[in-house]
Amino acid sequence: MDNPSKQKSSLAIHPGENQPPAVNTRAISDFRKRGRKKYSVEEFIEGILSGNRTILSRAITLVESSLPADQEKALEIVEKCWSHAGQSIRVGITGVPGVGKSTFIEALGKYVIQQGHRLAVLAIDPSSKRSKGSILGDKTRMERLAADPCAYIRPSPSGGTLGGVARKTRETMILCEAAGYDVVFIETVGVGQSETAVHSMTDYFLLLMLPGAGDELQGIKRGIMEMADGIAITKADGNNIERALLAKQQLENALHLFPVPDSGVPPLIIPCSAIENKGISEIWDAILHFISATRQNGYFKEKRKQQNIEALYDSLFDDLRHLLLRHPALSNQIKQAEQEVMQNKISGYAAARRLLSFLQAFLHANLPEE
Repeated sequence: MDNPSKQKSSLAIHPGENQPPAVNTRAISDFRKRGRKKYSVEEFIEGILSGNRTILSRAITLVESSLPADQEKALEIVEKCWSHAGQSIRVGITGVPGVGKSTFIEALGKYVIQQGHRLAVLAIDPSSKRSKGSILGDKTRMERLAADPCAYIRPSPSGGTLGGVARKTRETMILCEAAGYDVVFIETVGVGQSETAVHSMTDYFLLLMLPGAGDELQGIKRGIMEMADGIAITKADGNNIERALLAKQQLENALHLFPVPDSGVPPLIIPCSAIENKGISEIWDAILHFISATRQNGYFKEKRKQQNIEALYDSLFDDLRHLLLRHPALSNQIKQAEQEVMQNKISGYAAARRLLSFLQAFLHANLPEE
C-alpha cells in the first residue's frame, strides 16, 4: 500500500506569491534610529503653559518615572509650574467598585465642560501585586469625554500606594492646572475604608454610594462618611428610584448623628442617574456652593495650606525611604534581617527595631552635632 503521506490530495497547498510584511519595517527602523524627541525643561514649561496635551503627557510620564535622571528633571518642571497652578477646583470622587464611577464622571464631566470649564480627570487604576501592572482602561470607559477637546484624561497606576491614589498624583495635578485645566477630578481606586488620602489633596470630597447595597445602615460606622463633603446615590433610575430615595432618607438620619464638619457646610445627599442625566446639574451646583461657602468662611484657604503641608511630608518620607533603602550600609542590614526573618530566627518586629537602632547609630556617627 502506498504511503498515505505521498498520496495526492486536493487539500495540498501550493506555494503562491510572497506576501509583503504586515508592517512597514523600514518605517519602524527609521523611527528607532530617530527616537522620540527629547524636550528641554524650557520646552516642557512652554508646552505645558500653552496647553499642549502631548507635552503635558510626556511631562507626567517623567513625573511618574522612577529613574533618578527623570526625577531630577521632573522636579524642576513641577517647581516652575508651581506658580501657575492652584487656581482649579479639585474634586475627589470615590466609591466602591461597581458604583459607576467612570459613567458618573463622564456625565458630570460633560456637564462641567458645557458650563465653560476645562476638565482634567486623573484616574487611578489599581496595580497588580504580582505583575505590578495596571489595565489603565479609563479612556475606553469614558469615550465621549475622552474625545472632547476640553477634557484631558490621564490614567495612572496606583503602584501599590495606599489611599487609592497614585504616588505622584499631587505633582500631576499641578501640571494639569498649569496647562489651563480649571477643574480637576481625581477618580480613586475604590478600595473601601483605606481610600482616604485623596481627601488631603482635594477641595471637595464626593462619595458615591449604591442604593440598596446596605451602606446606608453601615454608613455611620465608616470613617469615610465623616470626610465626605457630599454624597451621590448613583443608578437612581428604573426600579432603583424608590431604593435611592429610601437610601437618601437613611443616610440623612445617620448624618444627623455626626458633628458639624470643619467646613461648616453640611453634606448634601443627592440621588442621580448618569444614564438618564438626572441629578448631575444638582451635584455640580452643590460643589460650587461648597466652594463658595468655604472661601467665605476661610476653610478653603486653610485646607489648601494643609494640602501643601501634606505634600511636604509625603514627598519627604517617600524620598527618605528610597534614599535609606538604597544606602549600601543599611541595604546590607536589611538583606541580613530578611534572611533571619524568613528562617524564623527572629520576628519581623524585632528585626525592624534592630534596623531602626542601626539607623540611629549610623546617623549619629555621620551627622554633625548641633
